Amino acid sequence: MKIAVITGASSGMGKDFVKMIDKIEDCDEIWVIARRIDKLSELESETGKKILPIELDLSKEVSFSLYKKMLEDASPLEVCALVNAAGFGKFGKFEDIPLDEQMNMIDLNCKALMAITHVTLPYMPEGSRVYQLGSLSAFQPVPYIATYGATKSFVLSFSRALNKELEKRKIRMIAICPGWVKTEFFNRAVTDDTIKYYNKFYTSKEVVTRAIYDMYRGKDVSVCGASTRAQVFLTKLLPHKLVMKIWCKQQKK
Repeated sequence: MKIAVITGASSGMGKDFVKMIDKIEDCDEIWVIARRIDKLSELESETGKKILPIELDLSKEVSFSLYKKMLEDASPLEVCALVNAAGFGKFGKFEDIPLDEQMNMIDLNCKALMAITHVTLPYMPEGSRVYQLGSLSAFQPVPYIATYGATKSFVLSFSRALNKELEKRKIRMIAICPGWVKTEFFNRAVTDDTIKYYNKFYTSKEVVTRAIYDMYRGKDVSVCGASTRAQVFLTKLLPHKLVMKIWCKQQKK
């Protein structure tokens, strides 16, 4: 049996990845993982392939052993595509965000992504693809989004390094690093007016489409939008002290 696995599949970019993977991957099933089982179950009516909804909270370590057991029980199988789209952010002053939320961000954005990748790779054959959801904030320190930005720097570094390691197995991995995207992300991230300036929004579908395009072009990083790519270029040229100063001025800090 050949499957694709997508975490964070209940909404946003995870959900759009389900729809795109359904069209482009030759697989028998798509395993979709999230906490909201009702949202996952709805996906079957929106796709042509069989959907297997899996209710897991990936911020809990027990989820990784449960997922591993599912793979073992379903063997022999091949995972042709893995999408790690689960994650969340929180905007605000570091000292004002509760410690448990900061830790939960690290657990989901970093530990879960790494663990799901580690558990899945033994089942991935030559030609498989891994999509890791990062952020534009991965390229620079971001005051008032400090922990979130740091977790996405981890995703960027981890994904690019592992993509190089996996060359001999002919498995591709890409870090997806979008700017502002219109998703449910903001329902949890925004609790006040700490972040005031949003220069441009992209749709989830635009980001996912670009990520798949860049994957097949052999890239290890995908950034949607010419203006966003220009911003990434500038963060490589300018001192990060200046970049942070500009960011804080935009946010009136």
